[in-house]
Amino acid sequence: MSRYYLTTAIDYSNGDPHIGHAYEKVGADVVARFRRLMGEDVHFVIGMDEHGQKVAQEAAAQGRSPQELVDELAARFQDVWQRLNISHDDFIRTTEPRHSQAVQALVRRIRDTGDLYRDRYEGYYCSGCEAFKREAELEDGRCAIHRSREIEWTEEENWFFRLSAYRDRLIKHVQSNPEFIQPESRRNEILRLLEGGLDDISASRSRVGWGVPFPDEPGHTVYVWFDALPNYISAIGYPADGFGDWWPAALHVIGKDITRFHCVIWPAMLMSAGLELPETVWGHGFVKIGGGKLSKSEAALLDLDQLVARNGPDAFRYFLLREIPWDRDRDFASVDAFLQQFDERYNSDLANDLGNLLNRTVSMSRKYRDGVVSRTADTGLDAHIDSAVDAYGKAMREHRLHDGLDAAMSIVRAANGFIDSEQPWKLAKDPTQEARLDDVLAALVRGLGTTAVVLSPFIPTKAGEIWKRLGGDQLPSLTDLTAELPTLLPESWDTVLFPRIEKERDGG
Repeated sequence: MSRYYLTTAIDYSNGDPHIGHAYEKVGADVVARFRRLMGEDVHFVIGMDEHGQKVAQEAAAQGRSPQELVDELAARFQDVWQRLNISHDDFIRTTEPRHSQAVQALVRRIRDTGDLYRDRYEGYYCSGCEAFKREAELEDGRCAIHRSREIEWTEEENWFFRLSAYRDRLIKHVQSNPEFIQPESRRNEILRLLEGGLDDISASRSRVGWGVPFPDEPGHTVYVWFDALPNYISAIGYPADGFGDWWPAALHVIGKDITRFHCVIWPAMLMSAGLELPETVWGHGFVKIGGGKLSKSEAALLDLDQLVARNGPDAFRYFLLREIPWDRDRDFASVDAFLQQFDERYNSDLANDLGNLLNRTVSMSRKYRDGVVSRTADTGLDAHIDSAVDAYGKAMREHRLHDGLDAAMSIVRAANGFIDSEQPWKLAKDPTQEARLDDVLAALVRGLGTTAVVLSPFIPTKAGEIWKRLGGDQLPSLTDLTAELPTLLPESWDTVLFPRIEKERDGG
């Protein structure tokens, strides 16, 4: 069985989980579930980035210790991920001893190569990014990402990492391995950055006490990005030999705003330490409202607890990946537009298309054949199912999750059209059409069963319920799908899988 190690960015402990966090975690969870569906041994890691100046400042403002703050936030994030059915195998926190030990081991290894040296830094620092900034990166004297924050002029003596020494090796790796940075637009951005040259970066801070102690350097902590990035190896046991059972990672899923750290600094650190690079870094886009950042009142309307409760966790998962392409931004005109689109997509795709297909297929199979499904020949729907599954698999392997979801739902659309064209209720009245009726009903059950399996990464709970309503037990893997299709449907279920939203609600 092949192994697949998948990570997301660890979330920074300076606020509650929001829709951007959910988009990333749900998307990565879909990848993890798809890979398991393909029979792969998956290890899926998410977590929290809990050190740094920003955390210390927020804790001080609240009159509490940094550890108290990060413990509370970690619990909040984990609660949300549980309700969204995120199937991670580990939740790494950078305040854990296993992480601190791994970071210090990596720093020592890099220092032993001669790639760390002491020097004095004078320049700009953005506390929002937790990053040092060149003057050319500023817009009107402010960070382009955190315009509301004052940029800080900083002078301190730190340990520095010879990032500049890795420019040529990084360019060669990116050019020779087109799958390393995806989608292609992110790859092109990083190549332009590399071609413009690299500066050495701080590996320690002498003015930030909340962090991993820098090895053999009292008064210094490891710079927050030098601390955060190694979570991908600390979570699998680095520096113990067993970490190589999972490393290198098959996929890092991150937001496009931190590609520089993951596609330049992180691989350079790994090169320096003599470790393999991850196979692919996927930089997803942003969820935007009205072209930019939400106000506090708008953010309250998009509270994750309310969104998950609005139409259920599976519906929210479905909406995120159906409406927001995995490779670029999606800008909703307003919060009301977002909520209205959420409700409309739920009604049209889940309540109408998928829900009605389930009800019609089960009720007709029970009514006309007592739930016994048999076939004598393939139909036009069978051909569509086969081609849709192929398209689904290709899209999912290429991380085009929105295209994979569309391929899965194309089976639903085709099956509903098949019912309308074949009209099983008429076939049931014609004794000469018994074989045709068997084939039509069997094709519908196959279509619905296949849909349940290929939708299971997106709507895991509801997909399992669909499979059970067809008479199945545990959802099969994609490779075992044909052999596992149900042939005896149980009595009809009283509850509606996707109840329609019948009237307009507040905020949509």
